[in-house]
Formats: sequence, structure tokens, C-alpha cells
Amino acid sequence: MKIWDFLQNEVLGMKWLNRLIGSLLELCGVDIGTRMGGSLQFFLYDTIKIMVLLGFLILLISYIQSFFPPERTKKILGRFHGIGANCLAALLGTVTPFCSCSSIPLFIGFTSAGLPLGVTFSFLISSPMVDLGSLVLLMSIFGWKVAFLYVLLGLIIAVVGGTLIEKLHFESQVHEFIRKANAADIPQEKLYFKDRIKYAWEQVISTAKKVFPYVLVGVGIGAVIHNWIPEGWIEAALGSNNPFGVILATLVGIPMYADIFGTIPAAEALLYKGAQLGTILAFMMAVTTLSLPSMVMLKKAVKPKLLALFIGICAVGIILVGYFFNAIQALLI
Repeated sequence: MKIWDFLQNEVLGMKWLNRLIGSLLELCGVDIGTRMGGSLQFFLYDTIKIMVLLGFLILLISYIQSFFPPERTKKILGRFHGIGANCLAALLGTVTPFCSCSSIPLFIGFTSAGLPLGVTFSFLISSPMVDLGSLVLLMSIFGWKVAFLYVLLGLIIAVVGGTLIEKLHFESQVHEFIRKANAADIPQEKLYFKDRIKYAWEQVISTAKKVFPYVLVGVGIGAVIHNWIPEGWIEAALGSNNPFGVILATLVGIPMYADIFGTIPAAEALLYKGAQLGTILAFMMAVTTLSLPSMVMLKKAVKPKLLALFIGICAVGIILVGYFFNAIQALLI
């Protein structure tokens, strides 16, 4: 157990970095016991930690992803039927892009290629909501039990949501230009180890550039919450005394746009201030899965009825997950 605590706190959580930054700031004459000094320490520590973890995770995930280009993924999914195909689509979503806006073009491509609508929606739900990156980052803050349960429940939402959409036969709710598009079968060139590493490194640079502004905003919000907002305010809005905290967090998260890396700092600060675990996770799921920009993009591909069903399924699933975590919080952390 001590070894696992060391891995979680010192390797994944990089607590040594927090101590190092605190010592360096004190050497520079900054009092980290004040609100301003504490905010600066939090900002520097979380920004560096997230970007280091981000680089490592994207390198690893992009290398794995290089084995699953869209054409190969389409062929793999095409071999399965029923709930097995939904499960596989949800799992493949964990090694694909990190935000919903990046997942929608793949969803459109899969739908154009003739894959069942429910299967493509299982992928669309899973891809931004759960990935290997979220697993590792959540482990660094909330522990392995919370992280694995978060991913498992996210996959269940994806499978159930995709299966329900499949059963309702909403194919007519996809815009005609997508349904009648003929996806070309493009032969995939053979990639060697150095090609995959090059691709993975390019993804690190590209994703880091896109994500860095959101990380800065997220860490800045986290620093303000951590050092400036009274605990009583957080507990009143998102603590156990507010039975509607999960619903409030979900509704607040939907209009925002970020990925898991941008929401982690705010979530960490909210947890320390007394917000309930399930309420925080519901907020994170809502931001990453149902952001307003991604819904605008998705509206170009599907009609309002199907869009509303997708939002409803995800929102209900997220709220249920939030209340579930709140109910068992004492057992998890």
C-alpha cells in the first residue's frame, strides 16, 4: 500500500514538484502562506504538472492510436454486431481524440461509411468522456478507485446510450448528405516504429498548443477557488447540504468548452474546498461531453430530435453518475 501511495502522490501527483516550487518561491522572498503566494504556488505547480503528464500521455496514447486509423477502426467495428459492437466502439473511443469537437468528424466519417448509428454514438459519447489520459490524471488526484469507476461508468453511459439510440431507429434523423455519402476505402500505408513515434510526437506538439490556453484558464480558476473563495460558499452550492448540487454542476458545465486537462485543476480545488466528489465529476463529464461548441458542430450532422435525445441521454447519465459517487464518497476517498 505504501508503494501505491508513493506512486499516486509522488509519481502521478508529483507532490515533490509542489514542495520544490514552494521552496524556490520562499528563496525568492514570496510568502506562500499568503493568499497571493499560495495562488502563485498552486498556479505554477498545477500548470507544470498537467503539461508534463499531458505530454507523456499524448505520446503514449497517440502511439497506440497510430494502430487504429479511421479506416482500420471502421473495418474492426464492421465485424461486430449488437451490443458487442457498442462495447467495442466505446472502448475504441478511449484511444481517440481528447475533446468532443475532435471526435465529431470521426463520428461523421463512421456514419457515412455505413456503420450502425448506435455504434457511432457509443463512440461519440465515449471518446471525449473517458480516455487513458483521464484515467491517469484522475488517479493522480482522486485515487485509483475513483479513476477506474469514473471510466467504467463513462463506458456504461456510452454503451447504454448507443444501444438506446439504435433501438429507436433514428437513422432518418441524420442529415441526408451524411447518410448518402460514400466513404472511400483508402489503403493505409505501412508504418514503422520511427513513423509511429514521429506521429505521436507531432500529436504531442499539436495537442499541447491547443490545450495549453485551456490549462492556463483552468489552473487560474483553480487557484482562485483554492485560495480566495471561502469554503462556506463552495459547501453551500456544491456540498452535501445541497441536494441539487449535481444537477447545478451539470447545467453549469454544459455551456463550457474544455477537455479533461482543463477541468482537472478546478476540480482539484473544488474537492479541497468541500464540494462533493460526485458533483465535481458530473461537472467534468458535462464540460467534456456536452460543450456548447461541440453541440453546434453536431447539429450540422444530425437533426434536432436526435440531438436532443443525445443530450438527454448524456445529461441523465452524468447526473446519475454524480449522485452515485456522492452516495459512496466515504468509501472511495
